[in-house]
Amino acid sequence: MLDFFAIFSKGGIVLWYFQGTSQLFTPSVNSLIKSVILQERSGSNQFTHEALTLKYKLDNEFELIYVVAYQKILQLSYIDKFLDAIQLEFRNKYKDDLLNSNVCQSFDFKQDYDRILFEIEHAAKKEIQKGRTMKTFEESEKSKKTVKSMIENKKDDNKKQAKGKENKPAKNNTVKEPAVTKTTSSPMTTSNTTNGELDEETIRRNRERLFGAKKKKTVEKSPKSPESGKKKGKVGTKWDLGGTAEDAKVLDFTDSKSKGDLSTNGVDVSLKDEEIQYVGTMGGELRNIETESESEDDEPVAQKSKTSKKSQGGMFSMFKNLVGSKMLTQEDVAPVLDKFREHLVSKNVAAEIAQKLCESVSAKLEGKVLGTFSTISATVKTALNQSLIQILSPKRRVDILRDAMECKQQRRPYCITFCGVNGVGKSTNLAKICFWLIENGFRVLIAACDTFRAGAVEQLRTHTRKLNALHPAEKHGGQQMVQLYEKGYGKDAAGIAMEAINFARDCHIDIVLVDTAGRMQDNEPLMRALSKLIKVNQPDLVLFVGEALVGNEAVDQLTKFNQALADHSNMTNPRLIDGIILTKFDTIDDKVGAAISMTYITGQPIVFVGTGQTYTDLRNLNAKAIVHALLK
Repeated sequence: MLDFFAIFSKGGIVLWYFQGTSQLFTPSVNSLIKSVILQERSGSNQFTHEALTLKYKLDNEFELIYVVAYQKILQLSYIDKFLDAIQLEFRNKYKDDLLNSNVCQSFDFKQDYDRILFEIEHAAKKEIQKGRTMKTFEESEKSKKTVKSMIENKKDDNKKQAKGKENKPAKNNTVKEPAVTKTTSSPMTTSNTTNGELDEETIRRNRERLFGAKKKKTVEKSPKSPESGKKKGKVGTKWDLGGTAEDAKVLDFTDSKSKGDLSTNGVDVSLKDEEIQYVGTMGGELRNIETESESEDDEPVAQKSKTSKKSQGGMFSMFKNLVGSKMLTQEDVAPVLDKFREHLVSKNVAAEIAQKLCESVSAKLEGKVLGTFSTISATVKTALNQSLIQILSPKRRVDILRDAMECKQQRRPYCITFCGVNGVGKSTNLAKICFWLIENGFRVLIAACDTFRAGAVEQLRTHTRKLNALHPAEKHGGQQMVQLYEKGYGKDAAGIAMEAINFARDCHIDIVLVDTAGRMQDNEPLMRALSKLIKVNQPDLVLFVGEALVGNEAVDQLTKFNQALADHSNMTNPRLIDGIILTKFDTIDDKVGAAISMTYITGQPIVFVGTGQTYTDLRNLNAKAIVHALLK
């Protein structure tokens, strides 16, 4: 029933394999290696690819991987036992060869494989048959009872009922007298009572005191003015910090030259000295994120490495083969991983992602031999550090400058679509990327496809005017570097994007940046419109703009965005999110866990990181710096 089985090392050397069908299993195994093992997602030992289910087991002591493949429709419950038995048999038989690194020789394992598979399958069939067969009378619990215990005696039942009645309290048919409740006397009541009732004089005094107190309160709260009888007209509300027209004139710092229609090209824009200094500072690749120096943390590590190098020689080498070493188990690393999981959650990593990450590290360390002079905590931290760096390291490098240059040679515009939830900074970071592209000599067309939010077109128009003022056409051979393509509000976003791409192709504009409306991940009409825009126009890059402030919400946003793009596209290979822009990174200090959550969910790289409000506040992601801030 097993279609494929293989034993190979983590270096890629196949030690032994079995193939039961003529089906090609190479793509499935390669997908397992790329998507799970290399991406540190080995917490679960099951992986599905097309019509196949692959189960695997890691042998961390000898750096081996055992993989079984069978049809997805089959429900085989004995695979885990089979992998454990195969691993134990292979280790015991070829332990000396594996220790001596003789992995290039041929391993004769066919007979052992058939024997173990037959034994495991035979035992599984027995368990299934045992569960399905009916029990005999001798095996049932009823057969264990004596005949005397099964005889019913009506007299005994009557006696039991009589005893039960005797124990119950007899019902009293007498009517209970109403309970007398004690009432606390109020300060208005007096002791003049007759048969528990107040006399008329006491009631009159209490009424006078009550209504007199109410009148005093109303007089104190709202004293009547002599002009209260007159009708007043409607008076406008005056706010404490409202201000007046004269205050507005004082606070107006706008240059008279800069006032005018934003859509015109010849408007003069007043630029600050700081903004003028931005020009010419962002040519080429972006800078990495600046973090605190790691020198303090690196010094003890360097000292440890020096002492470890010294320990390899000298008298420590005498005890190398004498002192025993410990093989790690899941019970050993569980307390340490629990502390690291809580630490990751406190640094804004989603709880689900932190759990999966710790499970992957646990599977990676199980069976690994712990050094004599190393601690479990240091070993776990090192493994977690490597796993986090591996997750943040992109599977493919997104090089926008190179791809845009190739599209320019092909005489077609390079298209980037920005999407995300409301208020994350899509338009602002679009303007930053536009400034960076202009600095590298590309002409840019901004497509205003946010026809839903009021003021979205005006915001892009302001950015366009500002960017053209920083890079005037006179310095670029009379060519305007940034243009805005907009059709107003309430129009079809997919149609506007298509017209903008065609306009850029006709006018030989290099790059098209498509700004879309912010939408929540549960808004089906807007998600359907976004899927239509991507399906119709097929942009070269789809970037999701997300905040660095979110934790568990990042998982929900990215999962539902990808799911909506796949569901509403009606395509076998739908376009999903290609990369991530992480905004507001300067507001989170060292709580950088959102980067881990977003990258782990999508498997896509973080292309840009927004670190401020100016055009130059755009950085590349530095994986080591993020991990350092996450684990410190």
